[in-house]
Amino acid sequence: MEKAYKLLAIQEGISNRAAKDLIDRGVVYSGGKKVTVARGEISPKAKFRVEKINKPKIIYQDKKIVAVDKPAHMTTEEVARSYSDFTLLHRLDKETSGVLLFTKDEEFHEEAVKAFKRREVVKEYIAVVQGKCVEPLTIDQPIITIKKGNILFSKVADEGKDAVSHIEPLMLEGKLSKVKVTIETGRTHQIRAHLKSINIPILGDTQYGAKPFKRVMLHAWKIELLGYKFESKEPSEFVRIMNMG
Repeated sequence: MEKAYKLLAIQEGISNRAAKDLIDRGVVYSGGKKVTVARGEISPKAKFRVEKINKPKIIYQDKKIVAVDKPAHMTTEEVARSYSDFTLLHRLDKETSGVLLFTKDEEFHEEAVKAFKRREVVKEYIAVVQGKCVEPLTIDQPIITIKKGNILFSKVADEGKDAVSHIEPLMLEGKLSKVKVTIETGRTHQIRAHLKSINIPILGDTQYGAKPFKRVMLHAWKIELLGYKFESKEPSEFVRIMNMG
């Protein structure tokens, strides 16, 4: 047996560090299963498949604002380094794809930050969840976030900060549902924690009790603020998984 990242490095002709990074991103598969532990032991005969990570691209820009289509498997900080001339306005989780905003103008940035604080920003997400969601509902439950080492985990708790998510069913196929989630607040892992609390965790979100999948199936579809509206097309894997049921 040999460590997975070392075998991957040999197969791909890359450094051990680069191989470990690919596994940590969640884009490496062997035998049809995702390789999740870079230092895990695996057969020397193992063959790997590495999924391509899309590059971030600009959806829209003017003198004040830049809207970027963030791919899954990249951290917000990595995307920000690609656009270092701009100022980051908010964040998305590593496996969450969709609209990520930057600003060019300091005065506009301050206005945008105030709009977020006043809850004047419309944020809509698309998620594929495990379980059946057949009617709209609102989750108005406070959330507390706990940090252990470098890992953040959020849960519904009375002592937490107020958090409101509106859930609207879009499609039901077998044991999976596609839903639209509109959030009034922006707590850490809010959507993930709220959906877990009603027993429909996001597919691929193993941290919150869901089955493994190629990624956490959460997409920041639309955002509106200060007269702007930006949308990011739903990724192809969202369409494929629902068609499979």
